Amino acid sequence: MTHLDSELKQIKQQVIEMMTLVRNQLAKGKNAVLTFDKDLVHEINANEKRVNAMELSIDRAIENTLALYTPVAVDLRFVMASFKISADLERIGDNAVGIAKYINHVNEQLTAADLDKIKFVEMYENALLMLENVFEAFEKEDTKLAREVFVKDKVLNKINLNAASITIQFIQQTPDKINNYLYLLSIIRKLERVGDLAKNIAEELIFYIEAKVLKHHKKK
Repeated sequence: MTHLDSELKQIKQQVIEMMTLVRNQLAKGKNAVLTFDKDLVHEINANEKRVNAMELSIDRAIENTLALYTPVAVDLRFVMASFKISADLERIGDNAVGIAKYINHVNEQLTAADLDKIKFVEMYENALLMLENVFEAFEKEDTKLAREVFVKDKVLNKINLNAASITIQFIQQTPDKINNYLYLLSIIRKLERVGDLAKNIAEELIFYIEAKVLKHHKKK
């Protein structure tokens, strides 16, 4: 294994670790909303510093690799994809924090019936599955897994599209809970954004992996 290969392997491992942390952050956000658990909110906020530190660490590793080894072709694509992926992961982490903070701004837990009507759990589960798809695709270098994200993103977009009209119905029926419902709509918007970021990661993976496969075919 060359020095460059060793550096690339290390970058990949760092990205995988960041993926795991961000996925856990988002999953905890779901549990925080469903259980109204303020301890979970505190935990998510504390872990956000780790997410930011991981992004900086990956950025430094990439800068060093570019400066010392000047990677080209497929290796350069991997480095640039990793740079963009870590930035997208950091933004997913920001959205997880934003979702959890909802608990600090409302005075009571949303009912299961309201969450079900707006399809909160379905949307959240799809967002988490999208992350799992891109994480596994990155680890296994599997474009088929990466492409599954595009199908799931359509589910998120549809739920998001219907969310505004459902929120208006909620407010008309129970106007004294307007603050709660507006924050719920904000969560739906954040989940839609998480889907977009997962889709960005999938596109970066496909760009890198297909170039690598093409290179191996040419060698044969």
